[in-house]
Amino acid sequence: MNIAEEIQRRRTFAIISHPDAGKTTLTEKLLLYGGAILEAGSVKGKKANKHAVSDWMEIEKKRGISVSSSVMQFQYEGYCINILDTPGHQDFSEDTYRTLMAADSAVMVIDASKGVEAQTKKLFKVCLLRHIPVFTFINKMDRSAMDPFVLLEHIQSELGIETYAMNWPIGSGKEFQGVYERDHRRIIAFHGGDHGMQAAEVTEGSLEDDSFVDVIGAHFFEKLKEDSELLDIAGTEFDIERVSRGELTPVFFGSALTNFGVQPFLEHFLQMTTSPLPRECADGELLDPKREEFSAFVFKIQANMNKAHRDRIAFMRICSGRFEKGMEVEHVQGKRKIKLAQPQQFMAQDREIIEEAFAGDVIGVFDPGIFSIGDTLCDPSLKVEFQKIPTFAPEHFARVTQKDTMKRKQFLKGITQIAQEGAIQVFQEINIGMEEIIVGGVGVLQFDVLEQRLKSEYNVDIKLEILPYQCVRWILNEGLDPNTLNLTSESKRVRDLKGRNLIIFANSWGIKWATQQNPQLQLAEVGNVQ
Repeated sequence: MNIAEEIQRRRTFAIISHPDAGKTTLTEKLLLYGGAILEAGSVKGKKANKHAVSDWMEIEKKRGISVSSSVMQFQYEGYCINILDTPGHQDFSEDTYRTLMAADSAVMVIDASKGVEAQTKKLFKVCLLRHIPVFTFINKMDRSAMDPFVLLEHIQSELGIETYAMNWPIGSGKEFQGVYERDHRRIIAFHGGDHGMQAAEVTEGSLEDDSFVDVIGAHFFEKLKEDSELLDIAGTEFDIERVSRGELTPVFFGSALTNFGVQPFLEHFLQMTTSPLPRECADGELLDPKREEFSAFVFKIQANMNKAHRDRIAFMRICSGRFEKGMEVEHVQGKRKIKLAQPQQFMAQDREIIEEAFAGDVIGVFDPGIFSIGDTLCDPSLKVEFQKIPTFAPEHFARVTQKDTMKRKQFLKGITQIAQEGAIQVFQEINIGMEEIIVGGVGVLQFDVLEQRLKSEYNVDIKLEILPYQCVRWILNEGLDPNTLNLTSESKRVRDLKGRNLIIFANSWGIKWATQQNPQLQLAEVGNVQ
C-alpha cells in the first residue's frame, strides 16, 4: 500500500460532550468493535479493571471523570482509526481545545434526557471555529428521554447547526424498541445488551413489512410510520458537502451502555467523515497531507503516564507524508535537527513502539524537555511551520508552596513539568521570581489535579492559597517595563515560564483602569504558546 492509500484510510476524530453524557462509554464500545479491547474497562490481554480504558490517572479512576485527553488507535474494516478522547469537565476545556486542533472531525455525545448542555456549547464553538464536521450521537435512549423532535430542535436552536436524523428512535426508556435506519429503510429492534458484550441482540425488519408489528407492537409501528413521513416532508435534506463544512450534523440515536446503535453509527460515520485534511501553515498556505515529506505538530505533552516508565511524552499529529522510526527531522522552534528514535502509539497509557506512521496518525515521542505545545517537526527539506496554538487566560488563581522545604527541587521540577503540559499555568511575581509561585487555571478542579499529581508523581505535598484574582492579560508591548505602569493596588505584575510579562487583575474594573491610565499599554486575553 502506497503513502496516498495509507493516508486515505485514516480517520482521526475527537469525542466531545458535557460530563456524564456517556462519552467515555461510547469510546470504549467503539474500541470493542475494533477488537482493541475485549471487555469494557480493560485493555486487550490485561485483567479487567473497573475504571475506563481511557481514564488512566489516579484522580480519574477515583472520581470517575476524564481530566486529560487520551489517544487510542485501532483498525476496523480496512480503516485505521485514531480516537482522541477529551475531558468533558469544563475545568479542562483548554486541553480539549488543543486536542481538537489535532482532529479532522468530532463526535458530539448528547444525553437524551438533557439535550444540549453548557459544556457541549463551549466545545461545539471550538469545532465551529475550526470548520470541522460534527457528528451527533444522542445517547441513553434506553432511559427516560426527551421527544426526539424536541432534541433535534434543541440542537438547532442552541448550537445554530442544522440536523439530519440518520436513524430514528422507536420509543425510549423501558419502552425503547430500537431504531429505524432511514437510508437503508430498515428497523433494527432492540432486545437488550450487557455492558461488556460486543453487541446488543437485534432483529431487522422493514416499514413495508406488516409482520414486523409483532416485534415492536402496533402502537410503535404506527407512530414510526407517522414520524418517518414527517421527517421526509419537513426535515432537512441530507447534504454531505454541508456536513464536511460543519453546517449540518448527522444525528444518530442509541445507547452506548447496552451497545445498541454503536456499530451502525461507526459504519455510517466512517463512510461520511473525511480522511486527513490539509493543515494551515503560519503563512496561510495549506499543506497537502499526501505530500511525501513528513510534517507534524505537538498538541499535547504528558509526563509520568506510566509509573513504570517515568518519562515525558510529546504527542504529535502527523500532518503530511510518512514517518519512519529513527528518522531525522527539523525541530523548527528549536532550530536544530533531532532523531526520533522510539516513536510510540497508544491505547490510553499502554504503548508500543512502531516502525512507521502516516498523515492523520497520532504518535508519541520521548521529550527530554525540548518540546512545547504547538511546536512543528518536519522533513528538513520541507521548511514549514504550522499555526500557533493559543493558550487561554485562566480565571482562578492560587499561591502554591511546598510543605517540606527540603523538597524544593522536586517541587520546582514537578510544577514546571506539569505547567509545560498545559495542565496549569505558572506565574512568578516580577522581582521575586520562583520564590513565590502563583498558578492559574480555567477551573478550580485543575488545582486538585495539580495537588494530587505532585503528591503521587513527585512525592511533594503542597499548600494552596486561593487568591482573589479573576483574570490575567498578556502585555503585548515589547520592551515595556511593567514596573513603570500605573496599576490599581489589587493588580499584580507577573511573568510566565516563557518570560512573557502579564498582569493579574482582581476584576474587569482593574483592566479598564490599567488601559486608561497607560494609553500605550496593549493587552491580550490569549497568549501564543510559542
